[in-house]
Amino acid sequence: MNICRELAIVAGLVITMSATGFSQQKAIVPKNWQLLSYGTDSLYGVDAEKAYSELLKGKKGKTVIVAVIDSGIDTTHEDLRDILWRNPKEIPGNHIDDDGNGYVDDVFGWNFLGAKDGGTVKEDSDEATREYYRFRKQYGNPDSALQKDSKEYVYWTRLKDRIQKPSTQAKTDYKMMLKVQENLLKCEGILADYLKTNDFTVEQLDTLRSADQDVMLARSFALRLLHSTNEEGTTYQALKNDLAEYVKELKRKAEYTGGEPEDKRATIVGDNLNDINDRFYGNSDVQGQFAFHGTHVAGIIGAIRGNGLGIDGIADNVRIMAVKVVPEGDERDKDVALGIRYAVDNGAQIINMSFGKGFSPQKQWVDEAIRYAQEKGVLLVHAAGNDGANNDEVENYPKDTFNDGTEADNMITVGASGNGRTGSKIAGFSNFGKKEVDLFAPGVQIYSTVPGGNKYGSASGTSMAAPVVAGVAALVLSYNPDLSARQLKQILEKSATPLPDGETVNKPGAKDEQVSFSELSKSGGVVNVYEALKLAAKTKGENAKQNRARMKAMSKD
Repeated sequence: MNICRELAIVAGLVITMSATGFSQQKAIVPKNWQLLSYGTDSLYGVDAEKAYSELLKGKKGKTVIVAVIDSGIDTTHEDLRDILWRNPKEIPGNHIDDDGNGYVDDVFGWNFLGAKDGGTVKEDSDEATREYYRFRKQYGNPDSALQKDSKEYVYWTRLKDRIQKPSTQAKTDYKMMLKVQENLLKCEGILADYLKTNDFTVEQLDTLRSADQDVMLARSFALRLLHSTNEEGTTYQALKNDLAEYVKELKRKAEYTGGEPEDKRATIVGDNLNDINDRFYGNSDVQGQFAFHGTHVAGIIGAIRGNGLGIDGIADNVRIMAVKVVPEGDERDKDVALGIRYAVDNGAQIINMSFGKGFSPQKQWVDEAIRYAQEKGVLLVHAAGNDGANNDEVENYPKDTFNDGTEADNMITVGASGNGRTGSKIAGFSNFGKKEVDLFAPGVQIYSTVPGGNKYGSASGTSMAAPVVAGVAALVLSYNPDLSARQLKQILEKSATPLPDGETVNKPGAKDEQVSFSELSKSGGVVNVYEALKLAAKTKGENAKQNRARMKAMSKD
């Protein structure tokens, strides 16, 4: 188990050791809550099950290809392997570029973090740190070398603020996980005294019953953390040790004072990072050793429905293309740009991008790739970020505004909403913005596929909300294939629904401040596939003519 990858899972488990905390844990929220409805289930789901039973019953949609640009996907997973995109022109394992696209053996997609010898970049630095040291090398002392009224100086000031002061997020994460660690140690003291051992498993705790409320509180907290690891047989001591290592790493980040990071990517991948035309690098291993994030995202979109296994995805007729560009650290602009182009060139109709960063030194490359996707009619879905920040005031890249001030009409930015039954209506970590965020979607404790072949787990983040929207978009497009990307975006925004039980919500990132939900995004709503399908059915698709022409050409062949 790697506790680092489980931060999103355990972050929501910081509870106080009190009777109130225990009663809150007992509220029942179904694992598939994001698919459900407020009307029948009292949950802020997207009405997917309602749509299938009332609007889509007996109908068959067309297959939609959705690219997941992320950390990689477990291609062996029982709930994913049959819905993975497979390059029809590529022969697996023959070490030949059969389709001539420049990527050898790209059967499931491509790994832009890969080395020729099969290795992969696992960790990379953050973009702010990379830019900070680039400026210092270029200008020596930027404070004296740069004109105070120049764009470069403003940029340098932002970099200094980010690097020379510990980031708010790092300090917040450290403080939060210290609380988790503190409560876990309290649990250990209570449980060790009761069980007469300082180590225990899920099985032992499952059978524990006591009239002592403190014992049952400790049992409940420890069980939640143990279950969150998604590892069978994990013991308390193993969990405690991994958590201690993770807290140590968070402390290092929170107390970071400087030092240029090692550029591992240049050594492993070997491409020219400053040349966007140096495109044919990487390898075909789209899973690698750290595919938790991408695997979880893929399952939310399209895990096989109705097979009796772990979960049902939102869309019932998709093929998931794996494009690996995200390490543990910030993704590179070049990889993102080429990842988008790869997905578009290989037939993706929707691209999910559950990543983001505050600096984008080669933004023009990503802009050009987004324009390329726009020209080809591909919808991009992007996570708004998890800093509880206003994206109208802070940068979060990629974004739909180009350097020339124009905006892409094929990109949706997504914030994270809660389940409506427990916790906040809107995720406290979610970024927002009346101009820069388009809509919200379920993003708290979303249960989905995780690496391991047959494993599942919950995670939270706008990274989970974005694939909910990508899945909704795929489902709508599947049954309305003549819609353009522009129309698809408009339909999802126009059909987004207000909160059913009141507009007032806690403002993300703020303590005890309430705002109107409609002020947190352009649409002022949560994505709703039932309403989107109804609106799509009334919309004449802009791609009808070209789709007929394509079908006619195919029939002649």
